[in-house]
Amino acid sequence: MIEFHLDPRSGVAPYLQIVQQVKEALRLGLLDVGDQLPTVREVVADLAINPNTVAKGYRELEGSGLVEARPGRGTFITGTLAAPSVKHHDALRRDLEHWLAAAEHARLDEESIRALISTTLREAFVRRVA
Repeated sequence: MIEFHLDPRSGVAPYLQIVQQVKEALRLGLLDVGDQLPTVREVVADLAINPNTVAKGYRELEGSGLVEARPGRGTFITGTLAAPSVKHHDALRRDLEHWLAAAEHARLDEESIRALISTTLREAFVRRVA
């Protein structure tokens, strides 16, 4: 089962952080069709946030066709975002961890690492489209 984490410094609304974390877990194959999300009550207890915040995130996921709320039973995954490339994720993750270690060795802070990754990713997509 997924465990949510909120970053109050991210500038992203808490309900959207929940949505993003579910979508990331689906893309990585960590959640699959039929899996149950934590109940609103469980998330509220874990994160000390308003139940309406959690419910809003779950409603957005339901509107996207990714989950289904079953009254009295919970919220279940009904769609996936995982690509066939999921089988390559472990090797890619190891490569990325090595790269991150090199970036830390070069004394890049987290913001610099994020900026470098997002800029490189954006440039790679521009080259692919061109």
